[in-house]
Amino acid sequence: MIFVTAANGEVTYLSPDWGAFTGRDTTSATRHGWLDAVHPDDREIAVNFLRAARDQQSEYSFRHRLRRADGSYAWVAGGAVPSFGPPGRTFLGYFGSLTEISPSGSEPLSAYGTLGRFIPPPTGSTKRTGSSLELIADHLLMAHGLIEDDGAKELLPMLRLALTVAGSLLAQEMASGRPTQRFH
Repeated sequence: MIFVTAANGEVTYLSPDWGAFTGRDTTSATRHGWLDAVHPDDREIAVNFLRAARDQQSEYSFRHRLRRADGSYAWVAGGAVPSFGPPGRTFLGYFGSLTEISPSGSEPLSAYGTLGRFIPPPTGSTKRTGSSLELIADHLLMAHGLIEDDGAKELLPMLRLALTVAGSLLAQEMASGRPTQRFH
């Protein structure tokens, strides 16, 4: 599940995977509407953690419970990398992904986050329903995490540019209300 945020932290794009998983309309979940699908016990933790990440313009990883379409909860892991653009490396927002890590939200886990590093979540069991662009975005995010582990830091500027462009295209796709045909 892919998401894009603006610099103020408001969600500007949620992939169709997110809508299929939660049973919610992705358009109504933009801005801060997505919080309605977060477990009530995890909501305040999520808001405070994501505010801190935004204020620091830092990469992050985060785990919380998300309500499924059937009303049950599942643990999801996700994270995001910041996007910067002109002028002067202005913070544009985040590009991130969520993956189901446990089909039940009843395990004795707790919501938590880590600032300063995006760690791609393990491959989940959710069925991909999005566009090719969303699949590309998922792989770019995974590559970002692998580069951090491998130490190939010289690739990061190019990868971050690709993530920024992918996030922008996904946001444009959602704003237009129709999928961009060249990515299907």
